[in-house]
Amino acid sequence: MNLIRAKSLEKGWDLKLGELARIWKGGCIIRAIFLDRIKQAYDRNPDLANLLVDPEFAKEIIDRQAAWRRVVCLAVNSGISVPGMSSSLAYFDSYRRERLPANLVQAQRDYFGAHTYERVDVEGWFHTEWFKIAKQSKI
Repeated sequence: MNLIRAKSLEKGWDLKLGELARIWKGGCIIRAIFLDRIKQAYDRNPDLANLLVDPEFAKEIIDRQAAWRRVVCLAVNSGISVPGMSSSLAYFDSYRRERLPANLVQAQRDYFGAHTYERVDVEGWFHTEWFKIAKQSKI
């Protein structure tokens, strides 16, 4: 829904996401009550940025996240691939954070190509001689 919303905003399509959920219910394999709940969320707030910030969806996700995490852990520890569940859990965790591990990509790019990076504690762009530091610390 977020991808559709973003493209609608970019292209000026003015798509009604709640209406899309209603239409899909009639002709999609996802003929579920869940689509009604999506429609209701967008009826409550047509400008909803993400279903995760709808009060009803947020409460349900928060109430069920411990079980969600247990299932993903059990699957991973058992060598069972659950890409949909694990990636949606990672999305949920990422959506709630101001700083993400993905910010480390800047450091990796600097390490491999001297592309520099920004820090959160000091203004400006920085470059670190990673190889020299590693050699000095005998890593």
